[in-house]
Amino acid sequence: MLSRLERSALANWWWTIDRWLLAALGALIIFGIVLTMAASPPVAERLGLPTFHFVHRQALFLIPSIAVFFASSFLTPRHVRRAALIVFVVSMGLILAALMFGAEVKGARRWIFGIQPSEFLKPAFVILIAWAFAEGAKHDLPGNILAFALLPVTIVPLILQPDFGQTMLVSLVWVGLFFIAGLRWIWVVGISSIGVGGMLLAYKFVPHVRARFLKFIDPGTTGGVVDTFQIDTAIDSFFAGGWFGKGPGEGTVKRILPDAHTDFIFAVTGEEFGIVACLALVGVFAYIVIRGLMLTARNEDPFCRLAAAGLIMLFGIQSAINMAVNLHLMPAKGMTLPFISYGGSSVISLALGMGFLVAVMRKRPRAAIVLHSEANPA
Repeated sequence: MLSRLERSALANWWWTIDRWLLAALGALIIFGIVLTMAASPPVAERLGLPTFHFVHRQALFLIPSIAVFFASSFLTPRHVRRAALIVFVVSMGLILAALMFGAEVKGARRWIFGIQPSEFLKPAFVILIAWAFAEGAKHDLPGNILAFALLPVTIVPLILQPDFGQTMLVSLVWVGLFFIAGLRWIWVVGISSIGVGGMLLAYKFVPHVRARFLKFIDPGTTGGVVDTFQIDTAIDSFFAGGWFGKGPGEGTVKRILPDAHTDFIFAVTGEEFGIVACLALVGVFAYIVIRGLMLTARNEDPFCRLAAAGLIMLFGIQSAINMAVNLHLMPAKGMTLPFISYGGSSVISLALGMGFLVAVMRKRPRAAIVLHSEANPA
C-alpha cells in the first residue's frame, strides 16, 4: 500500500481517486472475460476459428485498454481537454475515411484499419461539449454556440454511416448536459422539434429504420422484412436459464445466437448464470452510475462537473440500451455492453472514457479548483 506521506505521482493519484469506483470497473472487466469465455466458443466454432479465439483476443485488447485507462486518468483537466480535442479530430477524420474507403459490413461503413472510430468519438465529444457548456456559463454566447455547433458536426457523419444507435446515444448525452448546464427553457421546444423531425425523417426515408420500428411494435406488420431471430432467441435464453441458470458452459440456446459474444452477451448471461446473475450485473452498472453522479454533484469545478456527468451518462445509457435490446424493450441498436461485450474498439474507447472520468473526478485542493475555474484555457 502507498503511504499518504509519499509524494510520488503514483501515490498522489492513488489517494485522490475514488477507489470504490475503480474496484467496480475492475469487477466489470473480470466479468467481461468470464462471460466472453461462456458466450464466444460457439461463435468461434461456427466461423471455423479456435474455440477460445475471441477470449484470447479480448485478453489482448485489455493490455492497451488498461494502459490507456491509467495514462488518461493521470491527466489534469486541461490536458483532458487537449487529449479529447486530438481524439475528436482524428476520429472524425477516420469516420470520413471509412465513409469513402471503408468496407461495408451489414449495410454500414463503420470500420477502417480494423477499428471503429465512432467508439472513440463518443468520450471525446462529451469532454468537448462539457467544456463548451462550462465556458458558455461564464461567457454566455461563444461557448454555447460551440456546443450547439458540435452536435450536428458529430451526428451527421454518424447518420451517413448509418449508425443511428450511436447518433441517439450522443444526442441523449448532449441533451442531458444541456439541462445540467442550466440553459434557458426556450431552447427545449427547438431541440425537441429537431429530434422529433429527425426521427420522422429516418422513419420515412431509411427503410431498415422503418422496418425495425414496425417489427418492434407489431412483428406481423412488415411481412418478414426484418429478421427478429436474434431478439427471439435472446428472449428464449432468459427463459431457458431461469433464476439460477444452466451453469457455465451448459447453455444450448447460445449456440444459435449469431452475436452472442457482442450485442447479445447479456442474454447468454441469463441462460448460463440465471436472472439472479443478470440482476447482480445490473447492480454493478447501477452502482457505477449512482456513485459517479454522487461524486459529480460534489465537484465544484464547472467543467469537471459537466464532463463527469456526461461520461457517466454515456456509460449508463449505453449499458441500458444494450440490456433493453436483449430484453426486447426497444429495437435493436447494435450497441455493446460496456466492458462485457467482445470488441477491441469498444473496450479501448471505454477505457479512455473511464480514464477521463477518473481524471476529472480526482480530489483537488480548493485553491487549485478556483485557479482552474478562473483560468480555463483549452
